[in-house]
Amino acid sequence: QVQMVESGGGLVQFGGSLRLSCAASTRAFSIYPKAWFRQAPGKEREFVAAISWNGGGTYGTYYADSVKGRFTISRDNALNTMTLQMNTLKPEDTAVYYCAVRRQPYGDYETDGAMYDYWGQGTQVTVSS
Repeated sequence: QVQMVESGGGLVQFGGSLRLSCAASTRAFSIYPKAWFRQAPGKEREFVAAISWNGGGTYGTYYADSVKGRFTISRDNALNTMTLQMNTLKPEDTAVYYCAVRRQPYGDYETDGAMYDYWGQGTQVTVSS
C-alpha cells in the first residue's frame, strides 16, 4: 500500500507559478512509475505528466500537449517525493491535481488513469484571469 499526500495548491494569477508536491509513505515509491492527473469541474480526469521510476533517459518524462513547455515533473527518491513545477499558468489549468502511482516495479508510465493503483487526495489549483 502506498499512501500519498499532495500539497502546494492554491490561488494564483494568470501567468503565475505554483509548485505541487506529492509525499509518499513508503520507499517503494521510488521504483514505481508516477504521474500527475487533474480534474476540472464538470470535466473528466485528464493526464498531465508522467515520470518513469528513474526519471532519466529520452523517455524519462512525458507531458500532455496542453502543459508541455510550461510544467516540469521531477522526483526525489531519497525523500520519497514527486513534484510538479507549473509555470505560465492559465485559467484553463484550474483543477484538482492528483498524484498517482502505478504498482509496476521498474515499469513504464501510462497516460490512462485506470492503469494507476494509488492516488493522493488531490490539491486545488485555481488560476484567475
